[in-house]
Amino acid sequence: MAEVPTDPLNWLGRISSAAHKLNYSGTFTYQSSKSVETSRIVHMVDATGEYEKLEALDGSPREVVRSNDEVQCFLPEQHLLIIDQSSTRRSFPARLPASATSLSENYRIRKGEVVRIAGMESQQIILEPKDALRFGHQFWADVNSGLLLRARLINEKGESIEQFAFTEVHVGTPFDREKVKSRFERSPEWKVVNARGSEVKVEDTGWVFRNTLPGYRQVVSVNRQTRADRAAAYHVVFSDGLAAISVFIEPSAGRSFAGPNGVSASGAFNIFRRPVGDHLITVLGEVPVQALTRIADGVEMRKK
Repeated sequence: MAEVPTDPLNWLGRISSAAHKLNYSGTFTYQSSKSVETSRIVHMVDATGEYEKLEALDGSPREVVRSNDEVQCFLPEQHLLIIDQSSTRRSFPARLPASATSLSENYRIRKGEVVRIAGMESQQIILEPKDALRFGHQFWADVNSGLLLRARLINEKGESIEQFAFTEVHVGTPFDREKVKSRFERSPEWKVVNARGSEVKVEDTGWVFRNTLPGYRQVVSVNRQTRADRAAAYHVVFSDGLAAISVFIEPSAGRSFAGPNGVSASGAFNIFRRPVGDHLITVLGEVPVQALTRIADGVEMRKK
């Protein structure tokens, strides 16, 4: 057993490391509003890197298979394979950035109680936001391995917005590449969509972001083909290491947007849309609406 840290920031580093460096397999639930989904995960590591398979156990069959940074999403009912990169994914139990030290700039971090989750003793770590531009987080990690067993997102009223939680998990699964391969055979009639974006510098796009948010920095700037029948969208992501805000800029093509003042929600995500010239700006993230609107209000076409 590794030495158990006493400092909560060291705990966050241990949780981040465990998600990427351990072999583990198990079943977890995702809960948001009245929706509950169950998934099975297998995560393997060897000298060549990380391999992972995530299988949905509810609803339509689907699998997400990851080999290091390449992510393949199999949707067998649609005979569809989507290929992407994992640069901004924060999937459970890898919810934390590689370096957690900067999180203390925007969150008050403290230890909570020790409780049993999925049959394991777990240490709770609480992150309270220092401003109204991000939500709070609660993490519970296995005392022995540091693996994250439960993660909860908390709004400004102290209510749970979403939660991931292992119902059963095994740490130290023997390495077996077969367990992280898709069970779906991709035949010739399958359609393959490459969702990887092509990197582009913000200053080369014709767009400018006037409003910055404390603690958030730009981590992605790509042109992305979201649909074959539409022009490519420009996609920017701002993150503080935990919270992430995505901005999509695409030609509006006469499309309108729903919701009062452009605000809507989908599960744990808030969404804000506004037109700028003949383009539609869509800003979304698991963050308070005011963070989205501040970013969106500062999006302008660069003056020529």
